[in-house]
Amino acid sequence: MSESLSEKLENLPKDPGVYLFRDARAKVIYVGKAKVLRNRVRQYFQKSSDGRAQFEILVSKIADLEVITTKTEYEAIILEGNLIRKFKPRYNVALKDDKSQPYLKIANEPFPRIFLTRNPQQDGSKLYGPYGDLRYLKGLLHVLRGMLKIRTCNLPLGEESIANGKFKSCLEFHLGRCNAPCVGHETLQEYDQRVRDFVLVLKGRGAEIIAQLRTEMEQASEELRFERAAQLRDWLSAMDSLTRRQTIISPEPVDRDIVGLGVQDEDGCLVVMQVRDGRLLGRVQYPLRIPKDTPLAEILMHALQHYYSQAVVPSELVLPYEPESLELLSEWLRQQADSKVVVRVPERGEKVRMVDLAQRNADLQLQEILRAAAKRERIPASLTELQTRLGLPGIPREIAAFDNSTLMGEHQVAGMVVYRMGKPARSEYRRFKIKTVTGQDDFASMKEVVTRRFSRLQREGQPMPDLILIDGGKGQLSAAVEALADLGLESLPIIGLAKKLEEIYRPGELEPHNLPKTSSALRLLQQVRDEVHRYAITYHRQVRQKEAMSSELQDIPGIGPARRKLLLTHFRSVQRLSLATRDELLEIQGISPALADKVLSFFQAKKAQ
Repeated sequence: MSESLSEKLENLPKDPGVYLFRDARAKVIYVGKAKVLRNRVRQYFQKSSDGRAQFEILVSKIADLEVITTKTEYEAIILEGNLIRKFKPRYNVALKDDKSQPYLKIANEPFPRIFLTRNPQQDGSKLYGPYGDLRYLKGLLHVLRGMLKIRTCNLPLGEESIANGKFKSCLEFHLGRCNAPCVGHETLQEYDQRVRDFVLVLKGRGAEIIAQLRTEMEQASEELRFERAAQLRDWLSAMDSLTRRQTIISPEPVDRDIVGLGVQDEDGCLVVMQVRDGRLLGRVQYPLRIPKDTPLAEILMHALQHYYSQAVVPSELVLPYEPESLELLSEWLRQQADSKVVVRVPERGEKVRMVDLAQRNADLQLQEILRAAAKRERIPASLTELQTRLGLPGIPREIAAFDNSTLMGEHQVAGMVVYRMGKPARSEYRRFKIKTVTGQDDFASMKEVVTRRFSRLQREGQPMPDLILIDGGKGQLSAAVEALADLGLESLPIIGLAKKLEEIYRPGELEPHNLPKTSSALRLLQQVRDEVHRYAITYHRQVRQKEAMSSELQDIPGIGPARRKLLLTHFRSVQRLSLATRDELLEIQGISPALADKVLSFFQAKKAQ
């Protein structure tokens, strides 16, 4: 533990608030809330932890902490949710569904539009949802907008612009799907009543609208307005169809969400069954990312915070078990809904059966998520065979390979390549200039590179590869094994692959291991070894060429190492530099007219030789 971190722990306040843990790169890795910050944060650094594996891993990565005090614990829970959504810390429970759920939005504007959105924003508009069935939502929107004559245009309507005759009625008016408030055919009060009717249907209370449609249809038929009667008949049929899809599950006209939560290892699924006016409108589900061994009560608490920070809060919430800080959650939900919210954990009766149904749905959805993830992963047969042939503790999803390159002990460099799931991960490739070895000593160079790489992974708390491949035989492998042992990483699987006979060397074994020439595992190892060899040699050539170009310019008077680097960076090669004009040289900041003339004179003299 660093001295600055110890000092912060000693001076923690006793107020409620939020604490943020950061890693060595200052990245936020965990956000938590506390009734007493001093007591809660100091618990993490005491020997008697809560026993969770995640707890120990988290603490090992903490390099710094930050606290934000609040007046009450309730303010802390609000701030905690906001910071988790902002930083998305690795060790917090989080919804991980990239594709947001659809909502219906009633825009905050005169003669409000109603439309579908996947980006709910708090701009004063009313949001309804989320909805799990997009097809149903689109059908509902199409029918209700036409039936209730809700405008679909995006004209900036206002009393003044309408009174000044700024707009003209469009095709929707002539088709009978809009009353054209843009030209004053409908008042704001009349239009708002239609919007209220729309909301009634959204809440599952469409019976009044259906009865009204039936009355209008019969009246139109009696008055021989058969075209209007046919239109009303079609809308009535559509409304009947939409209403039939809303299963009645409660005789009470209640708005209720029934929650289920499935958890397995570090994956989870939150399912919310939406009941409005006693009718089941549908369900939504969100995958969850869960730090290992997180208690169920904490998972449920954070999952509900994530979900209801965007979703519409009903008047009643039915949960499978009690979440962490039930009182705080109830108060937070009440503030979100701006009305009373009853949170129940039923023990008997119909609500228990509904929670069981939500739980079964959550478990089924979680299994679907896990199967889909396994299918996407598609572990190559070569990796499975490699695990079997070498007796590895797990499938080598990530392989890191190392190789040195030098010429007579000059320009010593090394390269590292990474393969993930049998494919090159080029963004993870690394190049090294040997710093501590003089002369040609391939073994010492390998030890230096392996030490530098894995000591850095340790410092930064980065995951280790599943297999290390050394391009070389016993000597190179022994040097790499010694480097790992010095770092306390003896358990990392490591092998050497000698090119001449394609023999595999393993620590502690005198005889090499040979794989069949037809083995896909051997072909993968050869591919990785050849790639790291190519990468190291390419870097060596670049260094050698750069050094050669730089040395060629050493004879130019007044051009030192800094300006040589400046010229070569700009022109990329000595040949291009030799063809440069005086004006082109003067474009480079740091090259004076006198130096430009010296460069030109140098290359003119060379051409004259």
